[in-house]
Amino acid sequence: MTKGRPLSSEEMAELEKAIGHSFAEKQWLDRALTHASAGLAKGANYERLEFLGDRVLGLCVAELLFKVFRAAPEGELSVRLNQLVSAETCAEVADEMQLHRFIRTGADVKKITGKRMMNVRADVVESLIAAIYLDGGLDAARGFILRQWESRAIRADGARRDAKTELQEWAHSKFGLTPSYRVDDRSGPDHEPRFTVTVEVKGVAPETGVERSKRAAEQVAATRMLEREGVWQAQSL
Repeated sequence: MTKGRPLSSEEMAELEKAIGHSFAEKQWLDRALTHASAGLAKGANYERLEFLGDRVLGLCVAELLFKVFRAAPEGELSVRLNQLVSAETCAEVADEMQLHRFIRTGADVKKITGKRMMNVRADVVESLIAAIYLDGGLDAARGFILRQWESRAIRADGARRDAKTELQEWAHSKFGLTPSYRVDDRSGPDHEPRFTVTVEVKGVAPETGVERSKRAAEQVAATRMLEREGVWQAQSL
């Protein structure tokens, strides 16, 4: 991190090479890497850029998914989109590009740790996307996003991150509700138990899963509901 000083011409050139875009207006790049803790004038940090970049990223990733997964239902596309534009994924992009080396900060940024620091790295990526968009237009921003996100988007497990998490996202989006899980039965000896769990979302039929642990049975039940409702495509065994 660069402790409040502007990016040097050498740092600018290194960043532009990594980004794949040469900025006509260098101040957009400098602002995209400036954290509010740098203590500059209001509007000179990346906060407004982050707002815009989040929308540009969502549009371009949605467009990418629409073209790549031509048979996927809306629910699956939404799950994939949520995963790809998450703070975790954006922070991964920042780490791969080593953007932390260029973030312009104040001394108090040292207090930002754990999840908050992850959010800073994610925010910088969204701000960078906005800077590219403002400097070079949508095609330039789309090119950067495709270079960083296309391989992530086409991974076979892209929509199979975690059944319970994705069922919750779907239920929140469609009904504004949180799924509930109920243990209906525990059978078998202690060394080989069998749990029967039912998941319910008001407005749709429940589903049941049976497995050797409560957690695994919940995952089975969530998976069955996602597949039945068309959020996920059923996987052949």
